[in-house]
Amino acid sequence: MIAKRGEELWQARAACRGPHAGIFFPPSHIERKEERLTRERTAKAICHSCPVEDECLEYAVRIREAHGIWGGRNETERKQIIDRLPASPGLRMHA
Repeated sequence: MIAKRGEELWQARAACRGPHAGIFFPPSHIERKEERLTRERTAKAICHSCPVEDECLEYAVRIREAHGIWGGRNETERKQIIDRLPASPGLRMHA
């Protein structure tokens, strides 16, 4: 397969590929808290055994991915990482 422009090559080596990929994203129906926590724990365990966990997290932070488990972190955990990043020079406000 030829990678499209912008497609990340690490994704081909990701442990989340395959029939269980849905566990990394919330279901289309309402999910009870315990169900969500169990799903996230299972997904994170797969991430922590993945050879590209760091690349995945870096990608999700870079593109500001808003949904799912990426690089072993959920949406809230990634938002905390993003909030700690220095402001981009192009986004600084001028006084």
